[in-house]
Amino acid sequence: MSNLHNPASIMCLCVVTLLSACAAKSPVPAPPEPTPTRQAALTPTPVTQKTLTICLGQEPASLYPYGTLNASARSVLAAIYDGPIDSNSYGYQAVILQKLPSLEDGDALLETVTVKAGDEVVAADDLPVTLAAGARLRPAGCQADDCVVTYDGVSEIEMDQMVVNFSLLPGLTWSDGNVLTADDSVYSFELASSPDTPGSKYLIDRTQSYEAVEELMVQWWGKPGYVDPAYTTNFWSPTPRHAWQDFKAAELPGVDAVARAPIGWGPYVIDEWLSGESIHLKKNPRYFRAGEGLPKFDDLIFRFVSDSNLAISQLIAGTCDVLDPGIPLDNQVEILKAFDANRQLKVKFASSMNLEQLDFGILPAAFDDGFSLAAGDRPDLFGDRRTRQAIAMCLDRQKLVDEVLYGLSEVPTSFIPSGHPLYNETVTEYSYDVQSGMRLLDEVGWKDQDNDPVTARQAWGVAGVPDGTELKLSYVTTGAFQRRQVSEILDISLAECGIQVDLQYLDPLDLYRIGEGNPLFGRRFDLAEFALASTGLEPPCNWYASSEIPGAANNWMGINFSGYNNPIYDAACQSSGNNLGQEVSLDGLYTDVQKIFSDDLPVVPLYWQVKVGAARVGLCGFWLDPTSVSSLWNIEAYEFGENCPGD
Repeated sequence: MSNLHNPASIMCLCVVTLLSACAAKSPVPAPPEPTPTRQAALTPTPVTQKTLTICLGQEPASLYPYGTLNASARSVLAAIYDGPIDSNSYGYQAVILQKLPSLEDGDALLETVTVKAGDEVVAADDLPVTLAAGARLRPAGCQADDCVVTYDGVSEIEMDQMVVNFSLLPGLTWSDGNVLTADDSVYSFELASSPDTPGSKYLIDRTQSYEAVEELMVQWWGKPGYVDPAYTTNFWSPTPRHAWQDFKAAELPGVDAVARAPIGWGPYVIDEWLSGESIHLKKNPRYFRAGEGLPKFDDLIFRFVSDSNLAISQLIAGTCDVLDPGIPLDNQVEILKAFDANRQLKVKFASSMNLEQLDFGILPAAFDDGFSLAAGDRPDLFGDRRTRQAIAMCLDRQKLVDEVLYGLSEVPTSFIPSGHPLYNETVTEYSYDVQSGMRLLDEVGWKDQDNDPVTARQAWGVAGVPDGTELKLSYVTTGAFQRRQVSEILDISLAECGIQVDLQYLDPLDLYRIGEGNPLFGRRFDLAEFALASTGLEPPCNWYASSEIPGAANNWMGINFSGYNNPIYDAACQSSGNNLGQEVSLDGLYTDVQKIFSDDLPVVPLYWQVKVGAARVGLCGFWLDPTSVSSLWNIEAYEFGENCPGD
């Protein structure tokens, strides 16, 4: 299932991404000597093998779709399943559905329904409620805050309700020969809804019903008031009722046939799992695209190779055909490029939807009961947005991209990548400009009293900051090699503006521990570097919404660690999420959201993290996409050939 606007699932994926980014740098092997004789020896010859070997960075803990899936598990599942909906090039593609539903085609509807006290609806603040007096609602046709009404507790009121039909392709079967039907998707919804199944219940809580109305058609009804711009993806990926129904939801993760050998409808079927070594799969003769000659290989082997140097060596030796991006290759870019230039392998890069960012501690948790210097609160260092803007101009982010990421990413100006259809090119940019940054700091009241940039600036007349306070900031992040590189570069560039930082490298478990008093979730930092990962294609403006500020009221579970709170931003973000484009341009709504973000600058976007993968020379079909869930999304089309398109 693709649930793309879910704060809880975003955070879950974020933590997985953050923890996987903490590998230390491995020793880099010596680059090859590009001599003519060696080059001739490396000319690829036609390969007739029918086995494809993919090396993964780690062994999957489980293949249960509703279990805790690491990157390797998602790669294996891409071979067992196919779709049901792919996401590539900032768009969605139907795989086992006849098409993606749409309002224009009539397989998605926005109906007007009458509700009364006691009915389950979604209120204007996007929270599911039982309708009662005082609830704030969006009446039918209302997609903005200026038309929200307060329910009187007695009257009937008309609201919008979404209905979406999903039609499966005919002739789909599970790999065991049983027919795949709409009921299997309903069974998946039932599993996801179970309190014994881990994971977010965001979409489930906003779903009125999900049922099979025909053998190949499932129908989703949102609760009245829930207008979902991502409605085309509200389809639960089928799970085999006939094979799993004898087990309770709580039992499924411990069943070998579920966690280690799940059946699917995709190009391959698991044959054998050798713990600590490999997983062997066979071609699925019942694959719905078998008539197209897919998949191209009879056998597929996933080998577990955690060491990046060993993985590169095995790729060159032919023991691996593909190095999955789950292997930590981001510190091996130079050597991979050298091997690529020498025609010993093909290296592939793509920016990801994972945003590395530097958060300002705008609103520490200690301010929640009111800001008071007399009570011992930290000075209000970032209350003036000009201070945040000045710091952004003192950060040499382009150097990060050039030196740490080898020019493979870009300096973001928004929380939306520049290639996204909703990206706003007119937002305020903060290029590295020491002189402009220092002038703005002077304007705020952060003065360089001794005209020595080596010493920290001091506050003189800065609101909420005692005079004489030095501009010295704590900077917390993990000890990952790449983050050490980044923080050290930023430390030097900030010093040029008279801003001193105290770099603190924490164990990931300590940095990301949920709860009061902890660095991120407890909002106890001046500057914090980490990454957030989007689970879908819709721009995640809710990352910076006030509802996502972690605090006692939400058990410290939000992801707006800066504490940024702007009702205008919240309204613009929520309007973009409620709008389906019938009356107000979605482009215009996201233009507004990005403009507010860039002006207020609650965080500084540093760069988009980079996906790095590699393959044998002569392997066709392997390429990386910024928005694909797995790099192996088209594994059925991999094949060997002397001339691959696009190479």
